[in-house]
Amino acid sequence: GKCRASGLSTESPPAPRPAARRAEARGGRAAAGSWFIARRWWGDTELQWAASGWIQHALPSPRLQQGLLCPWNSFCQAVSVFFKELIREFGIGYSDTAWISSILLAMLYGTGPLCSVCVNRFGCRPVMFTGGLLASLGMVSASFCGSIIQLYLTTGVITGLGLALNFQPSLIMLNRYFNKRRPMANGLAAAGSPVFLCALSPLGQVLQDHYGWRGGFLILGGLLLNCCVCAALMRPLEAPRLGSGSGPGPQRPSRRLLDLSVFRDRGFVIYALAASIMVLGLFVPPVFVVSYAKDLGVPDTQAAFLLTILGFIDIFARPTAGFITGLKKVRPYSVYLFSFAMFFNGFTDLTGSTASDYGGLVVFCIFFGISYGMVGALQFEVLMAIVGTQKFSSAIGLVLLLEAIAVLIGPPSGGKLLDATHVYQYVFVLAGAEVLASSLVLVLGNFFCIGKRPEAATEEEHHKPPEDVRVDSREVEHFLKTEPEKNGELVHTPETSV
Repeated sequence: GKCRASGLSTESPPAPRPAARRAEARGGRAAAGSWFIARRWWGDTELQWAASGWIQHALPSPRLQQGLLCPWNSFCQAVSVFFKELIREFGIGYSDTAWISSILLAMLYGTGPLCSVCVNRFGCRPVMFTGGLLASLGMVSASFCGSIIQLYLTTGVITGLGLALNFQPSLIMLNRYFNKRRPMANGLAAAGSPVFLCALSPLGQVLQDHYGWRGGFLILGGLLLNCCVCAALMRPLEAPRLGSGSGPGPQRPSRRLLDLSVFRDRGFVIYALAASIMVLGLFVPPVFVVSYAKDLGVPDTQAAFLLTILGFIDIFARPTAGFITGLKKVRPYSVYLFSFAMFFNGFTDLTGSTASDYGGLVVFCIFFGISYGMVGALQFEVLMAIVGTQKFSSAIGLVLLLEAIAVLIGPPSGGKLLDATHVYQYVFVLAGAEVLASSLVLVLGNFFCIGKRPEAATEEEHHKPPEDVRVDSREVEHFLKTEPEKNGELVHTPETSV
């Protein structure tokens, strides 16, 4: 049976003698006990991938995906470096260039349900590969544009759709690979975004100085082809083999292409409302901070370096936030920690509006990077804790759709306010007030309307460390009895052979 399960041979081995069968059964009980300990410590999926060694590739790939594609952290901010050049060439205003980032983000959010349907229908790997091709095609086509409308179509619509088809599946696969260590895994993967932010912002400035905005867009389009390489590493999960016989395997449960039942969960509704309000102001300061510095007379290179400072702080903030959230006593209150991160971010925006020189903007970027990293590391972990693994792919798509409207309002409204007043401080005050309001909605709604701990609070009780696990012998005996003996031989399964 063991050979048949592994595909090495279809011939049945000779039946063991009674003494050998008793010894083999004792070994099976010990192996089953080890399996129960390991399963409670790692979780089924994490144990499967840790044993195969593929978990070493599963984490870096989403990290690279989020580094290249997470629009509010790296790529979108790298494109914002070219805004001054676009304003001079096309004779447009700040609000017109801000629409590039808004359309790109709106495509990411607005196509969330479409991405969920594609992932549930075709799987993560082909969807991500297609998205990498579209993202690259959009940036390469943008380098040949002759008007701002064409840039809206190429950089905004085509590249935005490609980013959506890459970003969302990478989050889904990461949360499928990990269970108990999911907060830390999310923090480490999210750290890829500030790593690339430190590189892409200065790279964008260098490309603009040497090749112009057209050459810069062309090179960035080639860089996005690396998304296809990341997609190839997204090895799909297989259903666990429950037996080694030749009978039919377990029936795969039917899955909806888009599960709308998440709207029955009050926790999800409150989270979606708070996240939509947060998006109104969350992306505004990173988009305008470089132009703010240039308006104060800071040289272009030093102004672009502000995003590098923000990204460098963000590198350490995200894994740290993920580690703290994964602590046993903290994880049940991850929603409140996320609310604090949002409040911290909004308060930083308000204080950043008082900056009057380059030093003040540097201090603002340091604290903004800390709060930004906390929000980036916790937002999807909290959503997973609310809806669970099975509904996560549909929930994230619906949340992104609801946030699409806010994305279309946020940065353009900041640009309109800047065009009307020519005062950057007002833009930062507006953004901070919106993020502060979202934190209050989340914490008050969770405190008064939910009345129960999120699912993450109970997960720790089901996944205790090895030293705290006591294997019940009756549980092991029942586990072994569920595998019948056929033709006088002991049937092996992956569970009893670990």
